[in-house]
This record gives sequence, C-alpha cells and structure tokens, in this order.
Amino acid sequence: MKRTFSRRSALLVMALLVSTAVLPACTGSSARSDEVTVTGSTTILPIAEVSAEMFREAHPDVKVLVSGVGSSAGIESVSTGSSDIGTSSRDLKPEEEDLGLIDTPIAYDAIAIIVNPDNPVDSLTTQQIKAIFQGKITRWSEVGGPDEPIHLVNRDEASGTREAFFKIIMDKESFDPAAAVLPGTGQVRAVVAEAPGAIGYISFGFLNDSVKAVAVDGVEPSVETVFSGDYPIQRTLHFFTKGAPAALSKEYIDYVLSPAVQDTVVQDAGFLPVTQRSE
Repeated sequence: MKRTFSRRSALLVMALLVSTAVLPACTGSSARSDEVTVTGSTTILPIAEVSAEMFREAHPDVKVLVSGVGSSAGIESVSTGSSDIGTSSRDLKPEEEDLGLIDTPIAYDAIAIIVNPDNPVDSLTTQQIKAIFQGKITRWSEVGGPDEPIHLVNRDEASGTREAFFKIIMDKESFDPAAAVLPGTGQVRAVVAEAPGAIGYISFGFLNDSVKAVAVDGVEPSVETVFSGDYPIQRTLHFFTKGAPAALSKEYIDYVLSPAVQDTVVQDAGFLPVTQRSE
C-alpha cells in the first residue's frame, strides 16, 4: 500500500530536530607529543575513526582523538590551534584561504540525492533538483511522481556536504527556508527512510537500502560513475593542517594516505581513494 508523508512522519522530523545533539569539538590542540586531535566533517568521520584505531594498534603510546562536528567547525578548530587536523568535506571558502592551512586530499566522494524507497521517481535533472530545493517545484507530480507534496530535508550551515551541494547544484542561490534542517548525514537518511514524501542529499558512502538514490542527469551514483567522472555531483575530502603538520600528525596523515587505509577503509566507506583517482 502506498504511504504518504503523514503527521507521524512530520513529527519524526520535528523530534529529530529537537533531540539530535552534535558532539562537542575537542578542546585544546595537542600540547602533548603523544596525542593528535582530529576534528571536523561527519562525512569523513568513519575514515578518521577507523584509521585512528588502526594507527593506535601500531603506536600503542599514541592517542588519536577524533570528533565529528562539521566541516566549518573543523576548519575553525585547526586554524585557531584547537586541533592538529581539521577535516572537511568542502573546499575552503575565499575568506578561509589566508588562514595558512595546508590541504591534503584524502579521498573523493559523490553526493547522492535520496528519496524514500516507495517513491516511484528514479531520475531527476540537476535543474529539477535545484528547483526542488529552492521551493519552486513543490509536488512530486511535477517531476513524474504522484500528486503529493515534496518535503525537503536539508543540512545545517556547518555542513561541508551542504556547502558542496550549494555550489554544485544550487549555483550559490538560496535554499527554500521552509526545509527541515538536520545536523548530520545519518539524521537526513533516517528521516527520508521514514517519510515517503521527503527528499534529501547525503554522501555516497552513507547510502544503504533504507533509502533510494535517484539518477542525476541520467547517471546513477556508483563507484564506476564516480571513477569516470560522469556522475555530476562530486567533491574532494580534505585534511587541513595549520602550516606543515607536526611530526606525529604527519605520520598519521601519511598512514591515512597509505594502501593500508586507502585500499580498505576508504573503499569500505564507499569513497574513492586518491591514489586510484589519479591512475
């Protein structure tokens, strides 16, 4: 039986908005020589966390403290010296380019446009997606779906995923202010999974069977289309340091760039290794 975006689904969105808490950032940079603090993007969090665990196994006396607080917070944290490494799923903004940050790309990602699995819409153009998130297209029947309202699920302004989507799809034009705004990728996915009328966007690496990724301009998001460059919504995942990284930070970054992480952790998380993209 076809489901609609019910009052229960709307209440779920509201509940997540109220109850979702963002982890606090790590406070204080690594004054200790045996500690590395890594702060920033929730998209990069799985890579950073698993890599940290693996790194600690090889370096039992080293602490790698990882937190996911958003790309903007990560960039601010590393620029002020509160963290050793700031992780970001967006490029630096013009006003951040003079902060003295060194960029190390650690993976490539695609942004998937997701709908509820019950939604019959399988493909959208970039212009349709833009119009939807501007609030100009408000019913699914306008894009080949049922005559039901579209419910937008957006990310908060600290999100690197939002910033990349804002640049690539929105052409830096305004979002519909009526959209629900959530602080994390997992929250967006959970709401879209429960609300048949909803649409959102998440990192390709966070896709699972609870949601459906639609094709964009006729191209489905996949490892192959990301490798080829055919999928139109792609971005770089970054590690930033304030100047050249200190010895221990550099050792951790080099480890993340090694085959031990690139060929396993990065790919298992659904991302494209930097080494393979350059081949």
